[in-house]
Amino acid sequence: MNGKIVGGGIVLIGAVAGLAMYWLQVYAFYEEVSFHPGQEIMLTPIVGGVPEPILAENITGIDAESSPLRFRACFTTPQSLAMLTETYRIQENAVPLNAPGWFECFDAAAIGAALESGEAIAFLSQAEIRPGVDRVVAVFADGRAYAWHQLNGSEDSAASNSRGREGPQE
Repeated sequence: MNGKIVGGGIVLIGAVAGLAMYWLQVYAFYEEVSFHPGQEIMLTPIVGGVPEPILAENITGIDAESSPLRFRACFTTPQSLAMLTETYRIQENAVPLNAPGWFECFDAAAIGAALESGEAIAFLSQAEIRPGVDRVVAVFADGRAYAWHQLNGSEDSAASNSRGREGPQE
C-alpha cells in the first residue's frame, strides 16, 4: 500500500512540475511591447545603413527579457513593396521563429512559406539589436507585415555572448 502512495506522489509531483514548466515557457515571461510613436518599426536603408522608421499602423507585439529571440510583432504598412525594395536592405535567409499559440496574429509557418514563394519580402530592420541577433521584418504586397529577431551567425557576436555567460576569457 505504501508503494502506491509513494508512486502516486511521484506522479503528482511530476505532473505539477510539467505544468509549471509549460506555463513558464509559453506564458510567464512575455510582455506586450510598448512602441514609441514615430519609432515603432525601423528598416535599414541600402544607402547609409542607419535604421530609419517606416509608416506602421495597428502594431501589436510581444517580447521577453529571458531571451533576445522572443520578440514578435504584427502590423500593417501603407508603403508599397516596390518602394520598400528600392529603399531598404533585403534580408537573405530570413526564417521566422514560432510564436506562442496565444499570439494569434503571428503564424511563422505561413510567413516562412510566403517568403519562400516570393509572396512576402524580408528586410533587415536593425542589425545587432542584441549581440548576435538581428531584427527582421517581412512585408506582404497587401501591407501586412511581421517582425521578429533571429540569430545572424556573427562569430564575433557568438564569442561575446559566450563571454557574457561564462565571464571574462583570459
